Amino acid sequence: MINIICPIITLVMSGKIFQHILKKYNHANQHRCYSLKRNAKKLKSCIVGGGPAGFYTAQRLLRRNSEILVDIFDKLPVPFGLVRFGVAPDHPEVKNVINTFTQTANRYSDRCRFLGNVEVGKDVSISQLLESYDIVVFSHGAESDRKLNIPGENSDGVYSAREFVGWYNGLPEFSHLAPDLSKESAIILGHGNVALDIARLLLMPVDELAKTDICQHALDVVAASKVQHVHIVGRRGPLQTAFTIKEFREMTKLPNVESHICLEDSKTSIMEEYERLARPRRRITDLMLKMADNPTVSKSSNKSWSLEFLLTPLEVLTENGHASAVRFAKNKLEGKEIDSQKAVVTDEVVDLQSNLVIRSIGYQTLPIGDGNVIPFDDKTYTIPNHYGRVLNHKGVYCSGWAKRGPVGVIAGTMTDAFETADSVIEDIESGVIKPSTSCIKDITESLLHEGISVVDFNEWENINEEEMRRGDKVGKPREKIINVHEMIRIAKSLDS
Repeated sequence: MINIICPIITLVMSGKIFQHILKKYNHANQHRCYSLKRNAKKLKSCIVGGGPAGFYTAQRLLRRNSEILVDIFDKLPVPFGLVRFGVAPDHPEVKNVINTFTQTANRYSDRCRFLGNVEVGKDVSISQLLESYDIVVFSHGAESDRKLNIPGENSDGVYSAREFVGWYNGLPEFSHLAPDLSKESAIILGHGNVALDIARLLLMPVDELAKTDICQHALDVVAASKVQHVHIVGRRGPLQTAFTIKEFREMTKLPNVESHICLEDSKTSIMEEYERLARPRRRITDLMLKMADNPTVSKSSNKSWSLEFLLTPLEVLTENGHASAVRFAKNKLEGKEIDSQKAVVTDEVVDLQSNLVIRSIGYQTLPIGDGNVIPFDDKTYTIPNHYGRVLNHKGVYCSGWAKRGPVGVIAGTMTDAFETADSVIEDIESGVIKPSTSCIKDITESLLHEGISVVDFNEWENINEEEMRRGDKVGKPREKIINVHEMIRIAKSLDS
């Protein structure tokens, strides 16, 4: 009998099946150990949101306190939030921060869990979190976007940047979008980095785009695009743009694409203010002036883009319910200080023709849950806080866009998240926050009882491996899985 079994054991142990069983075994024991630790009188914390703010907050907490336990909730089965779904496909260097987050999850696997596919406010209530954890941090980002509130805004062919970016980056809720790129022009409303990301994607060579992690469904549409010109339009002037020099310079270097910087009505004011400009603003302004005086001209392509200022959208004009143009009012700036100058509309109007209109005027945080348990400021769209401490709620904190609003880059999110984590540590060290004296049941037990397919970090790695395998077949870093049910199937599958 032994002679029969041993070859089978040898065969299994030498193959992929054994590696996967061993991985599952270690994984199961890891979480069993975690559960035992949770019964000890240790501080139990959870972070709502598995994006950069959530992971940076977790990283800081785990590094600074060796006793704290951290659960990271995300409503999707995959982590990393806007790093995965918001960063431009041709900016892989920005996504390298995922390596840091992965190291955090693996290094502290005995004290940190990722609980994906769990929507707070639906699958688990905020009240349950407050009862189950000593510390609750809200880092859920901005799940909506600002509106123009003008006629025609809800017409076919009008998209928010969040929708459009989510579509090409594989955000499941927008994978069904079918933007019409069959006409020659597109209009992007806004002068931020996201606006430039979208314009660059519409104009860059398809063979370069095909080497990125853009989703295949989006690549197919962009490859067949007839868009030749992109209008990038803002309400204020060239000294109030929100994009950074890196993104602006990338636009000016697109191969075989003409650039047009429309400074006709702004040069005088620029020169008047030039000496007072801060260095980052001066660098952008210098490049604008250079491009305005020496516009790029390409004989080998008829693609182009224009940066246009002092235009306020009044109405999206339509034909048969579909966008056909945007009517703008020309503006003038009022106010002495550059940053606080306001755009005031004049009686002069201008129409720009396009059946594709993308508003890129900012994201917007929403109240979490029913909005009654955790305070929310309807004017700033943030959770009222003091250095990340939610006002009048001991043990409750916030970080990232939920804390300060949807502004800034990932480096700013890190600084913000660290500030919140430091506030938590201060409250622990001062005795404001103490471990619960009652034995709290592990919240995953109730989630499993409710039939929620919780996806942990090891199971996310199954998804990650499959995406990279699919990408490798077509010469891409990864081919993102865009269906939640497929994500869960692969996460839980022994064959992935």
